[in-house]
Amino acid sequence: MEDNKRHYGAQDIQVLEGLEPVRKRPGMYIGSTGTKGFHHLVYEVVDNSIDEALAGVCDTINVIIYKDGSVSIEDNGSGIPVEIHPQTGKSTLETVLTILHAGGKFNNGAYKVSGGLHGVGVSVVNALSEKLIATVKREGKIYQQTFSEGKPVSELENIGKTNQTGTKIHFWPDEKIFDKGLFFEWEVLELRFREMAFLNHVVTITLEDHRINKKEIFHYEGGIKSFVEYINRKKTPIHSKVIFFEETKDGVNVQVALQYNDGYSETVLTFANNIHTIEGGYHLIGFRSALTRSINDYARKFNLIKEKEQNLMGEDVREGLAAVISVKLPNPQFEGQTKGKLGNSEIQGIVQSAFNDNFSSFLEENPNVAKEIILKSLKAARAREAAKKARQTIRSSNMLENTSLPGKLADCTSSDINETEIYLVEGDSAGGSAKSGRDRNFQAILPLRGKIMNVEKSRLDKILGYEEIRSMITAFGTGIGEDFNLNTLRYGKIIIMTDADVDGAHIRTLLLTFFYRYMRPLIDAGHVYIAQPPLFHIVKNKKDYYAYGDDELEDLLQKIGRTNYNVSRYKGLGEMDAEQLWETTMDPERRILLKVHVEEDITSDETFTVLMGDKVEPRRQFIEENAKYAENIDA
Repeated sequence: MEDNKRHYGAQDIQVLEGLEPVRKRPGMYIGSTGTKGFHHLVYEVVDNSIDEALAGVCDTINVIIYKDGSVSIEDNGSGIPVEIHPQTGKSTLETVLTILHAGGKFNNGAYKVSGGLHGVGVSVVNALSEKLIATVKREGKIYQQTFSEGKPVSELENIGKTNQTGTKIHFWPDEKIFDKGLFFEWEVLELRFREMAFLNHVVTITLEDHRINKKEIFHYEGGIKSFVEYINRKKTPIHSKVIFFEETKDGVNVQVALQYNDGYSETVLTFANNIHTIEGGYHLIGFRSALTRSINDYARKFNLIKEKEQNLMGEDVREGLAAVISVKLPNPQFEGQTKGKLGNSEIQGIVQSAFNDNFSSFLEENPNVAKEIILKSLKAARAREAAKKARQTIRSSNMLENTSLPGKLADCTSSDINETEIYLVEGDSAGGSAKSGRDRNFQAILPLRGKIMNVEKSRLDKILGYEEIRSMITAFGTGIGEDFNLNTLRYGKIIIMTDADVDGAHIRTLLLTFFYRYMRPLIDAGHVYIAQPPLFHIVKNKKDYYAYGDDELEDLLQKIGRTNYNVSRYKGLGEMDAEQLWETTMDPERRILLKVHVEEDITSDETFTVLMGDKVEPRRQFIEENAKYAENIDA
């Protein structure tokens, strides 16, 4: 890489403002002081190394987690400049590490394309670290400087000679800043670095964890084509090869990879300068518009859609689609520090034009693949029309009834969404106890009979034919599909309450699959919860105690004494009377609720596909790999 090194010096670093507010309000810069913000420290440093790769001067990034909880990130890029900065009078390395908004991202000559455009990354990491050691290799020398809580505690030193270049940042997160008990999780970093390697096929990222003696190397020559293959690896593609296009227009590089599978869900991931734009943006709008137009134009041209038939809609042509859209552009405009949405409006036309031209040509040149895609889309369109009629029937029938709510729903009297909650309860027996034990003012109960259908294997038109699902949709008040409206939600908390056995776990998974596939906004807005009923009832000296797991039972027995006590294990919610159910599982002052959230789209999508899809082998493999983590539960 040495021959490609560009001139990069002090003049490329511009200072915008000071640093001190970071320690006072860390959440403003890294999102939170919890798990996400903790791992964000690593991402900020690695993003700088990726920016070096985008500039063509870095192809290797090594990340090491040490036994003491510290992390180092080392790259073979240009190395942060060390000469005296003309604006600060300090070394450029110290300037970058101690002054907010000091970096090469504000000077278009230094980085043509960059994800970390805010320039706050490494200085924020320094500010939030108990200790940070920066080591730079450049111009034949090795330089090093140590910092603490964002301030230098040593001078910049020349500690040796080298024929290499690059930067190494080794930091210890400040325990005074972050929530107690946090540690760097292998699985979280693994997901992020795999994603980065897919998006930058020239880069090799190595993750090494000295705590568990584990090491993995991420490098994918196929780039985002390999990414789509990875997304679909537990699914059944309807055409063998991933479709891939790359084009550069007006200084913007556009890459698109896609492949259809035989499922019913859509997985489309978008990136801008390697930033995962989870809320989409103009590149997603351009892609969707071009995809729908290209498929409709081809279908019309070859009479696959008849003259009097309506065009396919966007949701029709995206059923079973796995795609990755990656754009690299100068001066990206992201909405908010979280960079969740790309706001450059000109990108829509660039992506739309590039994809439409390339995909239209592909369909012309591959008629068999084109026919498979269009036939799948036509089936989706018919199912959409059937689902629309089913929704209209549900709405019409509700209007004719005295109430629009399901008859078996025991509703609450309050209509304040800030306090209302609905329990989805397994079975009539537990439903009876829950109805008797609840607080009628704000708690509603909806008993579910048996196991709801597996929505992973069905389209919406079939799903709406299932009574238990219709009851939930009606009770929630949001509608479903194109009618979904989060603003009409009737309950602030939707709580899944099932037995702590295998059947209960299955019902819980079926419900979560339904929410994830067809009511995802409920999860994203934080409305879905899982109740945690106790596993054990302990009686000693006529006093009742409860334990929610084996470890808690042991701790409790240690506390109350191991003589003259009786322990019984609950096999289901129906074994509890109303008072016990309220006291252990429904009383807001004492209960334990788990909030459901989606940590990683690819992993979540894959998990539901494996657990609830048609393929048996991936499910068997998943169970074998994860059985060691399961608690011993009664069947």
